[in-house]
Amino acid sequence: MSDDHKPDDAPKPSAVEGFKTSSDYLRGDIARELADGAAGFGKGSIQLLKNHGTYQQDDREQRKSREGAKSVREISFMIRTCVPGGKLTAEQLLSAIDMGDELGNGTIRLTTRQTIQHHGVVKGDLKAFMRQVHDNHMTTLAACGDVERNIMCCPAPIRGDTVREQMQAKLDELAVHLAPRTRAYYEIWLTDPETGEKERVAGGPETIEPIYGPTYLPRKFKTAFALPEDNCVDVYANDLGFIVVHEGGRILGYNVLAGGGMGVTPSAAKTFPALAKRLGFVPPEDVLGIAEAIVKVQRDYGNRSDRKVARLKYTIHTMGLENFRAKVEEYFGKPLAPCHPADVHGFDDHIGWHAQGDGRHFYGLNVENGRVHDTGGFRLKTALRRILRDVQPGVRITAHQSLLFTDLAAGDRERIAEILHGHGVKTSEEISTIRRWSMACVALPTCGLAVAESERVLPGLIDRLEPEVAKLGLEKEAFTLRMTGCPNACARPYNADIGIVGRTAGKYTIFLGGRLLGDRLNEHYKDVVPFEQLAGEITAVLACYKAERKPGETLGDFCHKKGVDGVRAWADAWLAGSRGAG
Repeated sequence: MSDDHKPDDAPKPSAVEGFKTSSDYLRGDIARELADGAAGFGKGSIQLLKNHGTYQQDDREQRKSREGAKSVREISFMIRTCVPGGKLTAEQLLSAIDMGDELGNGTIRLTTRQTIQHHGVVKGDLKAFMRQVHDNHMTTLAACGDVERNIMCCPAPIRGDTVREQMQAKLDELAVHLAPRTRAYYEIWLTDPETGEKERVAGGPETIEPIYGPTYLPRKFKTAFALPEDNCVDVYANDLGFIVVHEGGRILGYNVLAGGGMGVTPSAAKTFPALAKRLGFVPPEDVLGIAEAIVKVQRDYGNRSDRKVARLKYTIHTMGLENFRAKVEEYFGKPLAPCHPADVHGFDDHIGWHAQGDGRHFYGLNVENGRVHDTGGFRLKTALRRILRDVQPGVRITAHQSLLFTDLAAGDRERIAEILHGHGVKTSEEISTIRRWSMACVALPTCGLAVAESERVLPGLIDRLEPEVAKLGLEKEAFTLRMTGCPNACARPYNADIGIVGRTAGKYTIFLGGRLLGDRLNEHYKDVVPFEQLAGEITAVLACYKAERKPGETLGDFCHKKGVDGVRAWADAWLAGSRGAG
């Protein structure tokens, strides 16, 4: 909250707010600590670094392996690169893969927000890493931290579809408009080591942050654009969402949503997942203005004393939707029109082969949990290098942690399949539907919030579920199954058909009743379920669905209609019968 809006009895700001306030626009002690020889940074710099796109992490398994030295941490850094709308070139992705080998842990990870993450970068390589990102015509600035993060939209490259093209162009405008203006990023990371010359982008002196102010936002802020017929970005899970309203190939405007967010703190009952609320309608020319107004209201009225309840969803919950709308209109300078009736009604993950509209094609390659790596006979990283170098496609990252190769000729179909098969990688057509619609967060061992496994165990869970799904005749049914190592919900489990959330080591909470469209939260189904029992519990739910569903009814809709209590009673009886028969 700015000084102009701060009441006399305002609670004491959190420690993170103190770090930002004294940081001189995100500078702090980062430059000095970069050269101090220590493995990591101090508390203040750790927080400020997030706004520069990097998290200090600790490999807990390495820590435990050091006998007699439990307190010694294996410190490294996760670095996230902004990729607005998931759009990049073959050369940029190749460079990112190379950087993973040269400076990271040998892998890269495609995220649920259409970005690229590197893990295992050591402190001494941070500056070289940032320089290479910059030389690759990309940035890590604001990929994390208390700012607008990577803005999402449908990545499908349908040529001649002016609605999609205009939506993607509007995203690019907004990404530039909401980017931090601080010069700290360029001073710290892009100073020439020989001449001391600071990198200047667009030249001119530094301006005070016109949108964020000196303390930026109270918490992270996420935005997405979606089409009614294709909500592949889960627009309702974002702080700010824009649903395109279009008729006859022309954009009439956007329905504005506000207050979505998945994260929950398990020790704080005051926290909750939320879907964004429909706020109003704006014409295309007002998108930047309404976005700025909402960001500024959150800047001035968001909670700066308790980060657990600092997201926009809590600001709206505290103020009330109507009061929040009135304040947004005040900052916007005019009233908002009511929302257009248009809403999300379709979802496409764009996996597989698709006509691009210009005689060429694009191909959606499923990347399980977004991890690009070579392990044994599975050599996805090497296969991607071959495709990117030999075929030279355009590249898009999806909100489901996968890749689209664009601008392909018909003859590239066999060529890409041959490369994938030659490196032990299945084509998207060869993977199961349940695997295609699953995703997981990173979790252990590097995520400091994780209490249970996620990325490393979900593939094995899918292995166990695939034959059971086939026995039930449900192998072609599309439903989302999302797993996270803690309730902070990076893989968006709370609006999935099936959500699996880490509860404690080796045990999970199961949620049911969201849906593919992403516009409904699911409900608590069972708690503290050991990992070894997850496959059986989920199979029982699917058996209930198979036995009682109506034609065309999705899994999430069925569970929502029957209610979790009804599903639980049926599934428990089925499990008891299965054990008895066994």
